[in-house]
Amino acid sequence: MNILVLNCGSSSLKYRLINMPSEKELAAGEAQRIGPPTAEPARIVHRAAGGAVETHCAVMPDHATAFSRVMALLEKDAQYRPDAIGHRIVHGGLHFTNHAIVDDATLARLEAVQDLAPLHNPRSIGLLKACRQRYPDLLQVAIFDTAFHATIPEYASTYTLPTTLAKDLGIRKYGFHGISHSYVTAEAARFLGRPTDMLNAVSCHLGSGGASLCAVVHGKSIDNTMGYSPLQGLIMSTRCGDLDPAIALRLLALSEGDCLSVEKALNEHSGVLGLSGYSADIRDALPSLSTRAPKRSLMNLTSQVYLWRLRKYLGAYLAIVGRTDAIIFTDTIGETVPLVRWAMCSDMETFGVYLDAERNNSATQLPVDISTDHSPVRILVIQTNEELAIARDAYRVLLAARPAEALS
Repeated sequence: MNILVLNCGSSSLKYRLINMPSEKELAAGEAQRIGPPTAEPARIVHRAAGGAVETHCAVMPDHATAFSRVMALLEKDAQYRPDAIGHRIVHGGLHFTNHAIVDDATLARLEAVQDLAPLHNPRSIGLLKACRQRYPDLLQVAIFDTAFHATIPEYASTYTLPTTLAKDLGIRKYGFHGISHSYVTAEAARFLGRPTDMLNAVSCHLGSGGASLCAVVHGKSIDNTMGYSPLQGLIMSTRCGDLDPAIALRLLALSEGDCLSVEKALNEHSGVLGLSGYSADIRDALPSLSTRAPKRSLMNLTSQVYLWRLRKYLGAYLAIVGRTDAIIFTDTIGETVPLVRWAMCSDMETFGVYLDAERNNSATQLPVDISTDHSPVRILVIQTNEELAIARDAYRVLLAARPAEALS
């Protein structure tokens, strides 16, 4: 079965065609600069099975058009025709604690919770509808970023608001980056040679944009630094992370109740960008990389604040996990910036964490263990693969629901 994985971003559409269960990649690419015209033309960067990369410029005012352009490329070769489509959906709300086959009821429920992720879910829903319109007989599966965190216990997911208010509005900790956290947890268990349901870990998904830590006990999420929305938790490229609620109230008062402007400030103009006043990429702020940067004092303060929040949460999560088998680093920053890993893990011997500096600095071939030989807690760097995780989950859902079609 060929599963087309679609990962819908705010102005991009990543895609990968994967044969299951062999997990062989047949084609992949990304539609970039979707939406209003930008300084550079919208384009599709396409990679076929042989590895050759092609760039195709195309007008793509929305994700439905981008999907149509992508399919025009894939349909040039009959072997690239998908048998099913797996979609990454950021927020499932209370309705979806498991992944689901897309039908009319699924779409209706998704539309009911789309305001929980206003930057992501509406675009994904539009894409789902475009896929159904183009291929009405093709099976589609919604894979939810929040599903992995459905196991977070009630005492960890509850906010101390009036109970009726929270229940009526569906306000609770949902957690995010679940597809990535789930994938690297399984890969870490495989690397260590043990069943996933026997693994206790802290998973650190540190991207150049979003970032979160996940506490994992017996292979299941018990807490995530993100909450009701992806805004909570760590300092991110443009998101503020943890914030005293009184600050949001003060900003609302100063803006005379303009909720959209406050939301934009917290989501798009805060974090690394807001504090440094120079760049949204933490790699520009870290001391070893910022020697030529203007406003160096602000950049160094930004790196200190960023790393402090990371260490604080790592320590907290090691405490709630208890006997920890591994700390897992993944995504752009986690996989490629040794300084961040060192800053988080150094002087953590109290928790049984011993980082090998030489292994850390030379960690290029992944997966790799960068802890010392005697460290009770293994420190692993594992490359995440959300698209493969989506294909695996979609195939699993289809196999359970329609085994004859999944096996054909």
